Amino acid sequence: MNEINSRYLPEDDAQRSQLHNEVHARPSARVRLPALIVYVAVLNAGITREQEWAHLVRLPGHADLKPEQLNGNFLRLRCDGFTVKWERHTEFTRYSIVQALPSHAFWGAVNPELASQAVVGSDWLRAIPGQTVAAIHMGMLEGDMTSPELVAQAQAWLGEGSIVGSRMGNTTEGVPHSCVLTHFRLGPDGFERMLVVAPPNTPDTRGGRISQRLLELETYRLMALRGLPVAKALAPVLSEAEAQLADITAGMERKGESDQDLLDVLVSLAARIERATAEHGYRFSATRAYDTLVGQRISELRERPVAGIQTVGEFMQRRLSPAMATVAATAQRLASFSERISRTSALLRTRVDIASESQNQILLEKLTKGQALQLRLQSTVEGLSIAAISYYVVSLVLYAAKGLNKLGLPLNPEVAAGLSIPLVWWGVWRMTRKIYDKLKQPGH
Repeated sequence: MNEINSRYLPEDDAQRSQLHNEVHARPSARVRLPALIVYVAVLNAGITREQEWAHLVRLPGHADLKPEQLNGNFLRLRCDGFTVKWERHTEFTRYSIVQALPSHAFWGAVNPELASQAVVGSDWLRAIPGQTVAAIHMGMLEGDMTSPELVAQAQAWLGEGSIVGSRMGNTTEGVPHSCVLTHFRLGPDGFERMLVVAPPNTPDTRGGRISQRLLELETYRLMALRGLPVAKALAPVLSEAEAQLADITAGMERKGESDQDLLDVLVSLAARIERATAEHGYRFSATRAYDTLVGQRISELRERPVAGIQTVGEFMQRRLSPAMATVAATAQRLASFSERISRTSALLRTRVDIASESQNQILLEKLTKGQALQLRLQSTVEGLSIAAISYYVVSLVLYAAKGLNKLGLPLNPEVAAGLSIPLVWWGVWRMTRKIYDKLKQPGH
């Protein structure tokens, strides 16, 4: 492939092979009926691939398993008489053990004991790293899907609980190719039970696809429901926060409280809601995604009803949909409340800005009055300055006239000083105005 690319195509994008092979990353298993699938899905938060690798190497015949083989997030290990499939997802890791169905659990058995029948051993299952989110014993049997005793025999095999089930898919002859029956209940051993009945000679590939869809359906259902406790826990918090926001809005309307106090309370409330959004936003988004996957898997089953019992799709619609609606409503409520806080904050900031502008206007008026007073004072000082300067200049004229008179000039000092007063006054005033005009010019 690389040689062909180098000869006929431009250089490959670094992710071309990885993206191209993603469609083949998790192929369906081949399940030969009758079979028992022991399925466990665990949350992998804080669990590394190295820990999961260390657990997988404990399987018989796989001591040489390399850690890098887990980089693809999918691995199928063939052991003596059974296979183990490992799949790592964003939030959980799935382990599927496909083995032959024990002889005591064939069609017609009454509540067969299965917990101790896992070929990997109870100790290996119990030591899987992570926290269990789903555990299923799926029996895949050959039988007659049209038998009138179908539901009764399935009830005996599954144990107590209302049966849910449907016939699935269409063959080339236009008839269902299999039937699934379950009660979605946890047994004393911690496992759910699912029973798949298919006609003899069902292809191994079809058996693998059936099991994969059903196991994924139940896993995604449980992962979707992880958002429900979060939504229920947030409900009283949001109610309290909404009441607090109403009080803040009422305080703004009454104008009886300090804007700063209201702003402090609003900032604290906004921080609390933003923290809740940051903590739980991913959970709500994941719930929507898992719920979408559940719907897709149900549609892929192409269900046909079995007389007297609910189909899997009807069961999910009645039981899962209200939970998903609660989660969606809480997510919408959280987002809407955040927007309301933003609007209230904008109103409060506007009120604070208006108050600040009013204070600035009052301060500006005071400054204007001060400047007018200063101007009048400056004019008064200028007048006094002109009078003082004129007085000193006239005094100099008087002394000069007296000196000239002493030298013999026929000059009356007092008359000369008196006559110079208008001229001196005008000259001083003119000089003062020129200096003032010069100081008013730009750059001075």
